[in-house]
Amino acid sequence: MFKKILIANRGEIACRVIKTARAMGIATVAVYSDADARAPFVAMADEAVHIGPSPAAQSYLIADKIIAAAKQTGAEAVHPGYGFLSERTSFAEALAAEGIAFIGPPVNAIAAMGDKIESKKLASAAGVNVVPGFVGEIEDTDHAVRIAAEIGYPVMMKASAGGGGKGMRLAHDEQDVREGFPAVKREGLASFGDDRVFIEKFILNPRHIEIQILGDQHGNILYLNERECSIQRRHQKVVEEAPSPFVTPKMRAAMGEQCVALARAVGYFSAGTVELIVSGADPSGESFYFLEMNTRLQVEHPVTEAITGIDLVEQMIRVAAGEKLAFTQADIGISGWAIENRVYAEDPYRGFLPSTGRLSRYRPPVPGWSDDGAANGRRGVAGVRVDDGVYEGGEVSMFYDPMIAKLVTWGETRDEAADRQIAALDAFEIEGLGHNVDFVSAIMQHPRFRSGELTTGFIAEEYPEGFHGAATSPELLARLAAVAGFIATARDDRARRVDGQLGPTLEPCDAWSVTLAGQRFAVTLDDEEGVFVDGAPVDLAMEYTPGDRLVRAEADGESLAIRIAPRGTGLRMITRGACHDVSLLPARLAPLAAHMIEKVPPDLSRFLICPMPGLLVALHVKPGDRVEAGQPLAVVEAMKMENILRAEKSATVKAVNATQGESLAVDAVILELE
Repeated sequence: MFKKILIANRGEIACRVIKTARAMGIATVAVYSDADARAPFVAMADEAVHIGPSPAAQSYLIADKIIAAAKQTGAEAVHPGYGFLSERTSFAEALAAEGIAFIGPPVNAIAAMGDKIESKKLASAAGVNVVPGFVGEIEDTDHAVRIAAEIGYPVMMKASAGGGGKGMRLAHDEQDVREGFPAVKREGLASFGDDRVFIEKFILNPRHIEIQILGDQHGNILYLNERECSIQRRHQKVVEEAPSPFVTPKMRAAMGEQCVALARAVGYFSAGTVELIVSGADPSGESFYFLEMNTRLQVEHPVTEAITGIDLVEQMIRVAAGEKLAFTQADIGISGWAIENRVYAEDPYRGFLPSTGRLSRYRPPVPGWSDDGAANGRRGVAGVRVDDGVYEGGEVSMFYDPMIAKLVTWGETRDEAADRQIAALDAFEIEGLGHNVDFVSAIMQHPRFRSGELTTGFIAEEYPEGFHGAATSPELLARLAAVAGFIATARDDRARRVDGQLGPTLEPCDAWSVTLAGQRFAVTLDDEEGVFVDGAPVDLAMEYTPGDRLVRAEADGESLAIRIAPRGTGLRMITRGACHDVSLLPARLAPLAAHMIEKVPPDLSRFLICPMPGLLVALHVKPGDRVEAGQPLAVVEAMKMENILRAEKSATVKAVNATQGESLAVDAVILELE
């Protein structure tokens, strides 16, 4: 077994690998950029080597620097994590040339599966179902239009070397192809150095299901069940679960056997994932097709660990050291259900715009995943596991992926795992930047999610007008009003006790007019009778000290965790996937509320405003140009993704305030319309 390994990655996955290595008695080496000098993974490792400036292209993507760090520290092997150099054949070859083990699959397998065009040919030859489409060189946009017409709309255009949702466009007609094909080529070239594109049929009611593969260097290859990853936004996975609510035992076996056959065809060993697109319109479950193979560890691997009890990172290390798998296919079972939500630095209330900045407050619902998880199948504390690589006071940088953490829950049933997600998300404290905690909580509560009727279009179909918070029941609103009244009285009592000039005879207010979600509630509190909302009793048990940011309460038998923050004379309450701005007035002053004037926000529709920090990569208009609603005006690149900004209405360009190639701040005015 190795005595020392280097982790060629950062953030939560670097922390994840270090924890398993530590449990195995293996010393670790971290490499870090300027931006990560104070990151948790650097402090956790036994040694750390600085490898360059913040941009990944100048640090984590420079293979020579990684190899030099391994040689300098005497690391015998390198774990690449995911992303960065994890699927670069040149990196694995360079390590082998230096006598350093690569904790991953053989070079020939990485090469074979890294090219989407060639991998589809190999999959077909191995007897794996493949999606109908065009596999070959596409000359130009006109050629792409002809191919799409022959396949039949809708079609999906994909960068051959793509991954992580980058370099993909769905086309419903010729106009979509003409607009999207050049963008796919640009994204493929910018992100992967390869502008080749392929086109395939878009499957109706598509579900994204993947099979976890694990093999050793002695010819043993197993499948560790499936994961459902259908809930995606812009082809980026948001929610993953294992097993899938759609997959039957017969379907699981058919999928698993085909994926093992593909892995065997390329001599695969280590952990890997075969991604499949499945037609939810086919109740037989037989319409599944090869999508791609990821020759690395997946972001969502914890849900597989939770239902199988197998530490995939440990197995990767053991396989790289030449050990045989200690279990067979018959030993792989399914224990309970696991769900993972990716907590991203993005603002769902503003169209999911990327959000970078400092974490002024970061308190996960449980401590980060620890080495003692092996006893319960890596399921964490009471069925909740947090994989993260950030810290309070740290920064989510514009240079890397916007993930803050992965929240994983396990339960005996799917509903139990989802309920634990909701409770844990309510207790997740993140301040200083936008995040998607409310959004993923809303998904966990959504009736369609609970039914298991998922497709990759779930988010677009269920939130066509964007996200504005989860629906809140009348019962929950009344309970929140009771909690708000309790908090208001506690604050009033503290103010009375702090200011001795008020005298000892004054009592805190115990009758409040509480306004939230557009409704007004009359809340009264009595030491003997309890709490009443609009005259109806609410059985409330809670404690609150002014200054608390997370309040836990039991209201009518329902457990609540509520994040709160002061807001003028009122407060903001966040729970169950919704944010409520609450107005609090003593009941005697309630008549004044009817005369309060609400400020009307200014009209900004005549400005094209940059919705996120990013680079202006294209500007399509100039002063005096006439534009129509829906017409592309500019393209802003953020987090390695191109975002097309369109005209909201017909107008004339009055002035242009930015230049192509300029770095823009959020809310920067790009141009003015009239």
